[in-house]
Amino acid sequence: MIRFEELLARSARNDPQRIAVINGRQSLNYVDFDAAANRFAAGLLGALEFRRGERCMFFLDNRIEAAIGIFGTLRAGGVFSVLNPSTKADKLAWVLNDCEASVLVTQASLLHVASIAAAQVPSLRRIVVVDGESDDACLSWTDLVAAAAPGSPIAAAGIDIDLAMLVYTSGSTGQPKGVMMTHRNMVFAATSITTYLKMRSDDVVLSVLPLAFDYGLYQLLMCVMVGATLVLEKSFAFPQKVLPLLASEKVTLFPLVPTMAALIVQLRNFDPAWAASVRTLTNTAAALAPAHIRKLQALFAQARIYSMYGMTESKRCTWLPPENLAERPDSVGIAIPGTEVWVVDEAGERVAANVVGELVVRGGHVMQGYWRNEEATAKALRPGRYPWEKILHTGDLFRMDEQGYCYFVGRTDDIIKSRGEKVSPKEIENVLYALPGILEAAVIGVPDAVVGRALKAILVVAADASLSERDVIAHCVARLEDFMVPRLIEFRAELPKTSTGKIQRAALQAEADVAED
Repeated sequence: MIRFEELLARSARNDPQRIAVINGRQSLNYVDFDAAANRFAAGLLGALEFRRGERCMFFLDNRIEAAIGIFGTLRAGGVFSVLNPSTKADKLAWVLNDCEASVLVTQASLLHVASIAAAQVPSLRRIVVVDGESDDACLSWTDLVAAAAPGSPIAAAGIDIDLAMLVYTSGSTGQPKGVMMTHRNMVFAATSITTYLKMRSDDVVLSVLPLAFDYGLYQLLMCVMVGATLVLEKSFAFPQKVLPLLASEKVTLFPLVPTMAALIVQLRNFDPAWAASVRTLTNTAAALAPAHIRKLQALFAQARIYSMYGMTESKRCTWLPPENLAERPDSVGIAIPGTEVWVVDEAGERVAANVVGELVVRGGHVMQGYWRNEEATAKALRPGRYPWEKILHTGDLFRMDEQGYCYFVGRTDDIIKSRGEKVSPKEIENVLYALPGILEAAVIGVPDAVVGRALKAILVVAADASLSERDVIAHCVARLEDFMVPRLIEFRAELPKTSTGKIQRAALQAEADVAED
């Protein structure tokens, strides 16, 4: 097996002048990308005395230096981790201490937060600033790479079973957990995904997803694996500024999350020219609402849409072949190539077709565990088919049909008990999204003395929509069983979201529970 940074060198040899990364007005071809990663690695090893297995944290916007630094860290034999630039100082300090980071790479606009955090981290030897000057506290990126002799070779720094990256979970159920992935894990996952997506070296991928989010990170890793081009944007906060890049950069692959899809399908002035070159749309993080799938199909008529399901602990678990989308729009598909998935009951036994249970994942993409968290690791990774094997218990509820297609029901913690029935918020939300004018929807359970939990829908609607509570309830009555119809409707200007754009239903549920107390 190969270490992941060797894939960058291979792509540089195969097509040195192909553009690897574009960020605004900056671009970098593969031969220069490879050389820049080499210089960063040499700087770490020389100026910062970086040692094999040490951790380098990137606290940056999506920018070219982040891509260079990730591969440079791997080339130096280190372990990289990327944190979202919106992370506050206390959480940044907690993560830096948890992984005992040696180096923190950041940018001038984030230096104040980084410095506050760094003061609390004994293991941290240096802050590197990509766009600043060196001083007593920080080393500039320019001075770091200048310390390396041009073209100086970096000897192989390890083997494929070495730890390569830590991806910290959002911490929605407590402190963040560092998901441990080896080079072998990363190569396996990227190979499987690029295979079913049929990625090619002439692909151009537009990613607005944070590199701190594994879905965003793997856009970079997969592009490097196949020698494709990545157009790296900071965010999707202003769709009207980002979507024209689809046409100007001749984008062929556009990864989405459901909140992005919701914004796109509601645009009044979507230009068909934007979609002309796009041949692949992908979605993960949460299942797309079937109503949004239909609208995306109309807007991106030439594109194949891949509905997928994944989690940080195994990167990707399932994919739905696009040719099956029409007959199974609510499915997230089958196991990705080279892996297995199945559904179990509380005792860990496989259940029959269409019975709801916990999804279990087996394959070379399954994490090694949570960094220095044996209790959480033991809960997620359990004995598998062979004595040496661990399989991943996802904590997500699924059902699987007779043909092996998977259907996401919800997180174990999300299921609402109402009127004696178990209710999946996701199923109700899909129905709500089919009502024109609804941009965002979250269903929670409100404590109720009679029914246990009364269902409440919290909605964001389009500015020109004139929806009433009665309209929403009538829409649901016509499409849902009686016990699944929300009895309470609340309209808001926005819903809380994670840094990756996922609606924080758990935060809304906690808010309702606190209000009751």
